[in-house]
Amino acid sequence: METRHLWIARHAEATADESGLSAAGERQAALLGERMAGVPLTAVSHSPLPRAARTASLVAAHLPGVPVRVAAELDDRVPTEEPAASAAMIARFAGPAPAETHELLITHAFQVAWFVREALETPAERWRDLIPANTGLTVIRYFPNGRRRVLIFNDLSHLPAELRWTGSPPELRL
Repeated sequence: METRHLWIARHAEATADESGLSAAGERQAALLGERMAGVPLTAVSHSPLPRAARTASLVAAHLPGVPVRVAAELDDRVPTEEPAASAAMIARFAGPAPAETHELLITHAFQVAWFVREALETPAERWRDLIPANTGLTVIRYFPNGRRRVLIFNDLSHLPAELRWTGSPPELRL
């Protein structure tokens, strides 16, 4: 078994009806793609919902040759209301891998928080305390011995100030 690196990002800012991305979201996704271009990614998996699919498409434009696939497990479900779906998501993407991997997941705030909560082994209700911004980048390393380490949570350094904190509570939109 080898080390797995999950690079997890919340989708970019969506339109009001969530059918796609806003102009700011399109720019956020492109900037995330530029940031990820230097990472040795083995795959990009994304939620089937339009805002995540469009984000993945814009990010993938900066990642030639990296396979991009839909992952139903990354859908925008409330983790504590659908424990079987949450368990399936963790089982598919978390834990050691047969070879060293760096996979990018484009998903939703609830799922980002659930991955972090699981990696930190905190009680189930604690996931609600984590609010990632749009295209906030989280990195979790899963070691072959079963240990996990959250390396980064909600990093927004790839975004200029005016694009940071969308998707977060209004008081955080600096």
